[in-house]
Amino acid sequence: MGSSPWPQGTRSRSLKRIWPWLALLGVLGMVRWSKGAGFVDAYALLTRPFWPGSAQKEWVQSAQQQDDATRLQLLEVDNARLRGLLSLDRQGAQGAISAAVISRTPEGWWQQIVLGKGGLDGIKQGDAVSGPGGLIGRVQSATPATSLVRLLTAPGSRVGVWVPRTRQHALLVGMGTARPELKFIDKDVKVRPGDLVSTSPASTLLPANLPVAVVQSLNSRAVPAPTALVQLIAPPDAIDWVQVSRR
Repeated sequence: MGSSPWPQGTRSRSLKRIWPWLALLGVLGMVRWSKGAGFVDAYALLTRPFWPGSAQKEWVQSAQQQDDATRLQLLEVDNARLRGLLSLDRQGAQGAISAAVISRTPEGWWQQIVLGKGGLDGIKQGDAVSGPGGLIGRVQSATPATSLVRLLTAPGSRVGVWVPRTRQHALLVGMGTARPELKFIDKDVKVRPGDLVSTSPASTLLPANLPVAVVQSLNSRAVPAPTALVQLIAPPDAIDWVQVSRR
């Protein structure tokens, strides 16, 4: 019998050198076939002691609850706005005029808006203009098809109002900002933040007792009488439809 050209010992040494490479190729092949699933599982097992605890889980749940509450609040606000628009339509059918806001001045939407109805619809100068929730201004001028409304926030705007809870009268003065100022007549003012402000029942220019604003802060040291900053109930920047009350 012929002898092998490679001694037995040489063959064994060759196999010992090659099998680690064969094993590595096999492992790489398994990794490619499983797309690294084994390594991911091994990493998850090794890092389990360092996973976030129950406190972080509670934080995530709390954040989710806060997000849900915020979404619910936004839906409620939008629902209230739509209900206000429906209310305007119903009231318009009873005598007032519903009109769309078609333009806001580039210099500042808080000063004046333009409506899509005018003299042909019965709107005239001085008419009261209300949004969903309260008064926002008066008609400054009217063309046959449009009306220009001067908002309560416009500089120089002055409207007689009162606080029903304390039955104290004041003058609502526009400051050119989102918050007009109340200038009281009496020095002894018992108004506090949160009080409702409405049109004065003694006014001859506007319908009486229309909701207007809510008191935000009071300056009892103002001279000659206390003043207060108020927030309009119907924000002019978020109004698409209004109701015009004819005098």
